[in-house]
Order: sequence, then C-alpha cells, then structure tokens
Amino acid sequence: MKRKPLPRRLTLIQKLMASYAAIAFFSTAAILFSINGLYSLNKIAKDIARDDFAVINASNQLLDSVNAQERTAAKYSILKSPEFIELFRKRELEFLDTLREMRHAGVADRLVPVSGAYENFRASAELLFQEKTQSLHEIKLSAEDVRSSIDKFYIDQQLLLKAKLDKANKKQDQTIRWSFLISFAGFLLAVCVIVVFIYNTSSSLKKLKRATFRIAEGDFDYDPQIPEGDEFGDLARDFTRMASKLKVLEQISLDASPLTRLPGNIAIEKVLDRKLQEEHPFAVCYADLDNFKAYSDRYGYVKGSEVIKITGEIIYDVVKRHSSEDAFVGHVGGDDFVMIIPTEDVNAVCTAVIDTFTVKIREHYSPEDLKKGALEGKDRYGVHRIFPIMTISIAVLTCKKGEYDSAVKIAKAAVQIKEYVKETPGSNYLINRRRKER
Repeated sequence: MKRKPLPRRLTLIQKLMASYAAIAFFSTAAILFSINGLYSLNKIAKDIARDDFAVINASNQLLDSVNAQERTAAKYSILKSPEFIELFRKRELEFLDTLREMRHAGVADRLVPVSGAYENFRASAELLFQEKTQSLHEIKLSAEDVRSSIDKFYIDQQLLLKAKLDKANKKQDQTIRWSFLISFAGFLLAVCVIVVFIYNTSSSLKKLKRATFRIAEGDFDYDPQIPEGDEFGDLARDFTRMASKLKVLEQISLDASPLTRLPGNIAIEKVLDRKLQEEHPFAVCYADLDNFKAYSDRYGYVKGSEVIKITGEIIYDVVKRHSSEDAFVGHVGGDDFVMIIPTEDVNAVCTAVIDTFTVKIREHYSPEDLKKGALEGKDRYGVHRIFPIMTISIAVLTCKKGEYDSAVKIAKAAVQIKEYVKETPGSNYLINRRRKER
C-alpha cells in the first residue's frame, strides 16, 4: 500500500508571517474599534452641542419672552399707550422666531403643547388690545399655561440630555474596555507566538547540536527526531542523509588500500551489486601486472610498493579522463585493480592505461635491465627463468542486468579471462562478449 505523504508544515517564514498577521489583525481591530468609539462619542457630543443645548437655551428664551409679553400687556391695560402694543409685537415675533428655530432642531412634536398654549395667550392679548376686555385674569392664566408647557418641555429635554450623556458614558466605557481587551489579546498572542517560536527554535537547535555531536562521534544511525515540514525538519533530513553518506564513506575508507587509497573489496562488491540492479550495461575491467614478483624480488619491497602505487595512479587518472563521472576504480589487493566503466569507454580506457603504463614502468628499471629487456630470477616455484620488462594485462567482462546474480560470479568469470590474456606476451586487454545462457 502506497504511503500517503505527510502534510506540509509551515516554514519558519510562513509561521512568522502568520503570527505577525494575527497580531496586526488584533492591533488593527483595536484601533478601528477605538476610532469607531471616538467617532460615536464625537457625534453624540456634536448632537448635544448643536441641538440639546440650543433647545434648552431657546426654551429659556421662550420663557423670558412670554414673561416680557405678559408685563407689556399689563402695562397697556393701565396706561393704554400704543407703544406697549408695539413692544408686545416685537416680543411676539421673537417668540415665534425662536419657536420656529426649535422646530428645525427636530423637537416639533414636543412643541405642540407650547404652541397651543401660546396661541391662547395671544388671543387673550388681542382681546385686551382691542379693548374687548379690561381684565388681565385671562392673560395671566394663559401666560401661566405657556410657562407650564415650556417648563414641561424643558424638563423633558433635560431628561433626554441626561439619557444622551449616560449613553455617551456607556459608549466611552465600552470603547475603553474593548480596546483594552483587543489590545491585550494581541499582546498576549504576540507573547505566546514569541515563546512558542523561541522554544521550537531552541529545541530544534539543541537536537541538531546533539545530532552533530553524535555523528562526529561516529553514530551515523542517530536520528535527531525533528518532524519534517519546516527548515529545521529539512536540515534534520539533510543531517540524516549526510550521516548515511559518511557511514558509507567511512566503510570505504576503512576498506581502502593504505598504499593506493583506492576503495577495496567491500566497496567494489557494493558498486557491482548496485550496477547489477540498473538497466544500463557496464564493463568490469580486471587489471593485473605481469612479472611483478620477479621485479619485487630484484628491486625490493619498497620499489614494488612504489610500482603498485604508480599503477593505481595511472589507472585512476586514465579513467577520470576517458570515462564518465559514474566510473569506479578499486584496488583488489597486491597488483590487481578493478575498473567499472560504461561499455562504450572500454577501448579508450584500456588502450590509454596500457600506453601510459608501458611508458611509465620503464622509469622504474635500471639502465642495465632496460638494455637487457629482461630480468633473471626464480618464479614462484623456484625455477630459474628470464622475465621480460613488466607489462599489464586487462580482462574485460561486459555485463548487464540479469546476466550475473552477484559480484562473486562476475569475479569468477573475470579470472578465466585474466588467465587467458596473461598467456599473451606484452600488455594486452581482452573483452569477453559471451552472454550467459538462459
């Protein structure tokens, strides 16, 4: 069953951006709420200043006007002077103008009783001015009705003003309270985000530091146990991958030849096993020095080791120049080397190795031996023989997926080819293109 991929976690930048966005949201909300509250308070204050105070002041003016009109009417009833009628008319116009302005302030409905009482007062005054009555009693009663209606209006207006002031106070308290709560929530969120971020960062850094120490100590299988998804998770995965590669490199290093520094048998076997699983064909080239024992017996162990080292360098340099980056060079041991290269590079690599070795090996013989073209010595069986100048034989085995089961079978097949090619005088290479029968 195919494993479902884990959901991608937010990166550090995304986490910071999301947290700052939330903080900015709360801060903006607090500012907007405060602005809205201040706007509402300012509107209420303007309404009070423009309407309520003006209406209350106008009601006092109405009261003063009706009192003045009553006094003027009383003086007229005694002195009968037309001047008092003119004064009454001025005050009357003043009263009506004030009443008209108050209606424009939006209190027309509540001014109906005042208007009705005032019309009665005017009617009583007209009767007096037309000398249809001599009594001031009706004027006083109607004036008292006007004052009562104005007082009632004044009291009602005071109650409305008090209600608006109470509403403004509540709005102010609400604005302060919610602005504080939203700001505190934003601050608390910022603190939580900082604490969580610092904790996660510190925890991940400690785990990575511990992983670095463990890997440095050679524990290449150590897992930092950091969840994947962010930069720390990616870094932990890279640490694990690096540790795996270091483990392989350490094994290769431990297996490598101390003389040539080339990978040994373990690495060779791993490369062959990997190549056998791939689709691309490849060639395994086993290189062996001819007459090496006779040279080592004549010139000594140190010179023999030097020749092996030089041979490894020649093979490595040639493969690096004439083959792909995926090519591999290994040192089986002694004077045996392995090259694992693409099949199309075989001729170029083998020819270059032979040509370079043929030139370089002569630098390691004395002029006398080079003049003779051979060495005298005993073979491995103790028989006295003549050994020519050292040559190199290369047995090439071309392989592809499905032909060989393991590196061991490849090695056995290559031995047969190597034995055959070593029987041929001089430096040679032989390619075996036979395929395994199915």
